[in-house]
Amino acid sequence: MVPGGSACKEVLESHLTTSDYDIASTNSSSNSPLRKSSTGFIGKHGSNSKNGVHDLLECSVCKKLMYPPIHQCPNGHTLCSNCKFGVHNRCPTCHYDLGNIRCLALEKVAESLELPCRYQNLGCHDIFPYYTKLKHEQNCHFRPYNCPYAGSECSVMGDIPTLVAHLKDDHKVDMHDGCTFNHRYVKSNPHEVENATWMLTVFNCFGRHFCLHFEAFQIGMAPVYMAFLRFMGDDNEAKKFGYSLEVGANGRKLIWQGIPRSIRDSHRKVRDSQDGLIIQRNLALYFSGGDRQELKLRITGRIWKED
Repeated sequence: MVPGGSACKEVLESHLTTSDYDIASTNSSSNSPLRKSSTGFIGKHGSNSKNGVHDLLECSVCKKLMYPPIHQCPNGHTLCSNCKFGVHNRCPTCHYDLGNIRCLALEKVAESLELPCRYQNLGCHDIFPYYTKLKHEQNCHFRPYNCPYAGSECSVMGDIPTLVAHLKDDHKVDMHDGCTFNHRYVKSNPHEVENATWMLTVFNCFGRHFCLHFEAFQIGMAPVYMAFLRFMGDDNEAKKFGYSLEVGANGRKLIWQGIPRSIRDSHRKVRDSQDGLIIQRNLALYFSGGDRQELKLRITGRIWKED
């Protein structure tokens, strides 16, 4: 039994939405290197313009904003501490040896600056001292989310409405309204698990969106199937909901109950933590009935809001 699971809990099933799925490897249909946002595409730094001192604080090598220690060569060319080691202590502009010269003046100037959040165009209008801006941006409520689609390297980022539209239009993901579901996953050759198999359904429930994942992979040498739910929002909001998944046949049943994981956590992180309903292949084939040569697995579940 995986953490948080229960093998003997009864779950009320009613008004279930039924869907059948043929399990197949899928590829992303979006090849765009740009990142979507609610206001369109955002650039590399999330900012449309830079000037003055802001430009001086940009590392000449990696083009990111510099934080102490800021280094300079004898001719005054600056770069960040990470890039100093990457260029083998030689100035990339004039090729002089860098030595260990700190640009204390620029560090002091940075200390006096106040700058807007890089996600200003996504709705964050707060202003921050230069040295606290980075920490804020790492946890900013308005920072875009990565596309939650699994099985491909999709680079699209954006707010939740943008990603919902992207999943529907570009990845052709099934969309359902309601908080209960009844899915049947079918695979003609269940012994093929070398290449991970992905399925994803998006549910609109309580005015929020949830991603239901189902896939085949291996834990060590053991082939398994796994189903789990992710919340399209931040972790503090995800904890306001609960969900259950149930699979079984022939008088036997497995039940998983847990809290959906935020899509801030990558799909792989959730999968590798085994935070979901895990079904060994032999048991899955037993649940499928017949001669156990074809996977026909029915998974029911529901989502609820915690008090």
